[in-house]
Amino acid sequence: MHETAYEITTLTHQQPTAHPAILPTEIPPGVQMVTLPGGIRTLAYTPQQAPPAPPVPVAQPIPAWAKTTALLAPTIGGGVAAAGIGLSYAAPGLIAMSEALWAAVALIAAAAIGVPALLRLGRSAAGPGRGTTHITQNITASGMFGKANGTINHH
Repeated sequence: MHETAYEITTLTHQQPTAHPAILPTEIPPGVQMVTLPGGIRTLAYTPQQAPPAPPVPVAQPIPAWAKTTALLAPTIGGGVAAAGIGLSYAAPGLIAMSEALWAAVALIAAAAIGVPALLRLGRSAAGPGRGTTHITQNITASGMFGKANGTINHH
């Protein structure tokens, strides 16, 4: 026969029989009337059924994108660190190069403005009485390997 083990804590003094009039009106949860091996009936705390354990979660496989990201993260971080170190070594040269580029831009701008101004000044310095000079050339040659003769005319 199956026996149930009870945790017994007596709430009343041991009495040969408990009278219903001396029992409390409300019995707290987990308390029952039990008969002890000596024949004494008393109130005792009885073990509670433990709630069922929650189901054990099943381990899910790690997605491929998470593995790929985890493998690429240190590589990308290392590349960024290497780029930062390279820029720190190249910074003086980059600064000098940018200054040289600004100097080249200033030279081009000065040439674009200065050359037309110098040409205008040169024409006006020739004087109003002096016009433009026209030079014409007449060159003739006979045969494929013949000697060429020419004249130059200034007008």
